[in-house]
Amino acid sequence: MKDIRIHTEYITLGQALKLSGEVSSGIDAKIVIQEGDVLVNGEVDTRRGKKLRDGDVFEYNHHQYMIRDH
Repeated sequence: MKDIRIHTEYITLGQALKLSGEVSSGIDAKIVIQEGDVLVNGEVDTRRGKKLRDGDVFEYNHHQYMIRDH
């Protein structure tokens, strides 16, 4: 599992996917999220604007990432 470091209260799921390098654009993020390919805390979430906070975990393409603030 890799950490995604943020310096704000939250990051959206779409932004987190781009920051992780799993997708190259917001459009790509939108597609994989809407197709149900992304898990948030173990469950499918189809909301690109889903707010991820410290301790949340998302998974795409068998890679897991944990959100960490600061």
